[in-house]
Amino acid sequence: MAAVSLLNVAVRNNPAPFTSPYEFEITFECLEKLDKDLEWKLTYVGSATSSEYDQELDSLLVGPIPVGVNKFVFEADPPDLNRIPNSDILGVTVILLTCSYDGREFVRVGYYVNNEYTDEALIAEPPAKAVVEKVRRSILAEKPRVTRFAIKWDSEASAPAEFPPEQPDADNQEDDEAAYGAEELEEDEAEAEGEPEVKEGEDAEMAEVNPVEQPKEEDEVSDAGSEDIEAESSASEDEDEEEEEGEGEAEGEAADEMETDTAAPATEKPQPPQQQSDVMVH
Repeated sequence: MAAVSLLNVAVRNNPAPFTSPYEFEITFECLEKLDKDLEWKLTYVGSATSSEYDQELDSLLVGPIPVGVNKFVFEADPPDLNRIPNSDILGVTVILLTCSYDGREFVRVGYYVNNEYTDEALIAEPPAKAVVEKVRRSILAEKPRVTRFAIKWDSEASAPAEFPPEQPDADNQEDDEAAYGAEELEEDEAEAEGEPEVKEGEDAEMAEVNPVEQPKEEDEVSDAGSEDIEAESSASEDEDEEEEEGEGEAEGEAADEMETDTAAPATEKPQPPQQQSDVMVH
């Protein structure tokens, strides 16, 4: 929290001739007792193209500062024309009102300033060299640009935090990129050798319980898991033909025996041929 807060800046004598002094009525609040004075400065920006033409018009030390709301009038001399390029005297420029504590700036107020002729003839036909006596300045006091900075005041507790934070051990730590590269190299070597990657811990135990089985050859699997259906069917057909031939021969012999024994009485009744059951092939 800032120990000093700027409340208001009122621009007096505005507009005014170019050669008139600047006058500012400044109101600020002091929230705690300060050991040192406040330094106020007014800077005139002589050219928009280079900072070498900037002029510090005046500076003022204010103190000791009582706690509470304070008000004072800051007066500053006009800029030195010899330090301003002739082409930059007329037109728009900037003035900066700043305040510092112990050499540390904590607030800055910027104003646009327009320098122009008041004589209609000079406005219509401006001379090569500016006639300063006819120039009037107008400060755009309604739209100041205020910038505040966090600084250290009297105590260390009021010092702003450093950014980025210091990391003294960062350079001593191992480079993560090298570690990542080593892991990727080990994985690539394991894949190239065709060995399954076994991880530590639970993955290693799972690998022991469920070892990786190598696939068998396709020919071995087909020979072990299938049967020759055509061979069995052809064998069964051959057996049926042999049985039919055997039955035909038996019937022929029985007929011959019956013909030769027609004169003799039949003592035994011929037994009919036994039928065999067909073999079912599944």
